[in-house]
Amino acid sequence: MKVVVGLGNPGAQYEKTRHNIGWMVLDRMADRAGWAGRGRTRDAAAVVQGRYRGVDLILVKPLTYMNESGLAVRKVLMREHAPLVDLLVVADDFALPFGKLRFREAGSAGGHNGLKSIVQELNTEAFSRLRVGIGEPGRDAIDHVLSQFLSGEKKRLPELLDTAADAVEAWAREGTNKAANHYNALELRPGDDERSAPPGEVDGPPGEDGIRRTKTGWRKPKPPEAVE
Repeated sequence: MKVVVGLGNPGAQYEKTRHNIGWMVLDRMADRAGWAGRGRTRDAAAVVQGRYRGVDLILVKPLTYMNESGLAVRKVLMREHAPLVDLLVVADDFALPFGKLRFREAGSAGGHNGLKSIVQELNTEAFSRLRVGIGEPGRDAIDHVLSQFLSGEKKRLPELLDTAADAVEAWAREGTNKAANHYNALELRPGDDERSAPPGEVDGPPGEDGIRRTKTGWRKPKPPEAVE
């Protein structure tokens, strides 16, 4: 059983903020698996679990505030008798550009209060984490992480969530090192206003029908309203 923890803050005022990108990634995973709305609350967290594409997963969103996230993580690991090697924590990182992903097998909290709480509760830094870049703050870091994404970022957010969900699935199947080899070097494709190809062409913006043509086929992107 693989345990994936997404970090965030409870409450409608935090729902769409940068600090809650971990929750957003887990919501995308739950949508893919058809688990949306099936979660239950236990051990200070919203939890949903099942078998997805041959992998047994538990998706965990701590319902404590960020700086007490470790409580829920410790409880779910104890309940499931899960070893640390089967734990992945998904968190935001303002030291990374928007859209950049970075896996690490272990390491310090790096100033992230949610990771700091987990390290303290587990008494170890030896757990995998996936950091999701939310962009560098202009001035105040706290104001930045608790702010919503800018308009251009919102347009690219569905693609970022899809890519991060792909990365989580790769971790569950292949482990941290192999997932890191692919996703740590990955760059989010440019926004529609930055693409050089014309609408409807490969790697260009969507055409008049709303369909985007990629190198691997046609894709109709989810509207920004789905994640706002």
